[in-house]
Amino acid sequence: MDRAWAPAPECLNGCEDEESADVQIAIIGGGIAGLAAAYELERARAQGEPVGYTLFETNPRLGGTLASEIVSGTVLERGPDSFLTEKSAAAELCRELGLGGDLIPSNDAARKTWIVVHNRLISLPDGLMFLVPTRLLPTALTRLFSFSTKLRMGLELLYPPRASQGDESVAALVERHFGAEAVDRLADPLLSGIYGGDVTQLSAQTVLPRMVEMERKYGSLTRGMLAAHRQVRTHAKAPVPNAKTGGVAIFTTLRGGMQQLVDTLVARLDPACLRVGTPVQSLERSRTGWRVEAGGKSFLCDGVIMASPAWAAGVLLAPVDPELGEELCGIPYSSSITVNLIYDEASLGTLPEGFGFLVPASEGRAMLACTFVHRKFSGRTPPGKAVLRAFLGGMKNEPLLAESDAALVATVRRELSEILGAKIIRPDAEPEHVQVSRWRRAMAQYAVGHKERMVRISARLTALPDLRLAGNAYDGVGIPDCIRLGRQAARDLLALKLDAAASSR
Repeated sequence: MDRAWAPAPECLNGCEDEESADVQIAIIGGGIAGLAAAYELERARAQGEPVGYTLFETNPRLGGTLASEIVSGTVLERGPDSFLTEKSAAAELCRELGLGGDLIPSNDAARKTWIVVHNRLISLPDGLMFLVPTRLLPTALTRLFSFSTKLRMGLELLYPPRASQGDESVAALVERHFGAEAVDRLADPLLSGIYGGDVTQLSAQTVLPRMVEMERKYGSLTRGMLAAHRQVRTHAKAPVPNAKTGGVAIFTTLRGGMQQLVDTLVARLDPACLRVGTPVQSLERSRTGWRVEAGGKSFLCDGVIMASPAWAAGVLLAPVDPELGEELCGIPYSSSITVNLIYDEASLGTLPEGFGFLVPASEGRAMLACTFVHRKFSGRTPPGKAVLRAFLGGMKNEPLLAESDAALVATVRRELSEILGAKIIRPDAEPEHVQVSRWRRAMAQYAVGHKERMVRISARLTALPDLRLAGNAYDGVGIPDCIRLGRQAARDLLALKLDAAASSR
């Protein structure tokens, strides 16, 4: 019997002794959202709150898509390699865990992004604020767009305000302002790197809410973006830092890889509370709480934090609330593949400057993007080594998941040679190490109507106050979003149950 578990016939009631834990909470899913929730409950317990928790994870390891490997001094990321600096939840958690000294900013002084157009690399023009061109001369001179698209971008300044007419796709919004070529060469490659999705399906209201509001207020997205930029500069205590001249970095990572965050989090948790390799078979709700069936045993708890993918949560919750289960199962997901290649720099030609390149779907290639990892972050690759990280898959290329590792590596090497040129990536240049990772149904897609779906989900949750949802399917897909949602779910549910326990005494 694990330490501090209170047994009953065919039943285990959490990882805390009943006399010391008034509230038992089950966490289903051991990705970063579930681990963040468990950490928050562990902190509360350390501060004297009478709470116990049990975390269930189907897979044999914790951390979900956060997974790193160190090969001959080179940090290889199987999943996300960093998080957005401007979203503070991830960095704050790292500092709480004592990892502040291991936070590394991206080398934005060297940042440059290329778009592949007919096998040629064309850089994004200066003055581009996400999807919106804000500087006339760089836009006029770029080879990324045709003359007709540039003309349309100039005339976009004259667009009048437009009242919201309901949700629409990102592609529809961008095409209305800048034309189909901007969708193909800008919106599609930029957003596929974030969502791995299809811009003709992604929700403008959810993915680009600021632009929807700018269109309503200003009409022209260019005028709206310039106005927002001026407002930020006016209200800032100091001028907005320019990333290319040493300001605040766009991305942040950890010296030892994102696995370092997972390992440090897990070390702070009670091992007796972690059920790894233990899939949850069913959930049952009663008048007094929940029964979780997992690993051939029953676990009784007062509340549940569902931190698994929405499609898995929907299956478990369908018997409890069929409508909620249907809504959760209706959130689409895409899959992705990462291929890491380590080269001796001497075996390569001179790579283009910058962090890497993006590949529009119209190019008809397997690769969605490639990052020059050794340039993006300092101190994670030994001198003389180059790491190229290719991304494949997405909504439009799910069949690639069935390919063998050897076939995927061969495809990546061939496409790198064709895009960068045989003088840079010679077909016979053998990588020193290869690593292939598959992530099936891991990236939630905020499809058109996602905002309305979340309203319906929230309405169903009102009848289940002792249930919380956390993860990348609801209110942000990044690591900081998942951490924020996991910790908030734990705080909210614990406060609710402690208040109920106090009032019942």
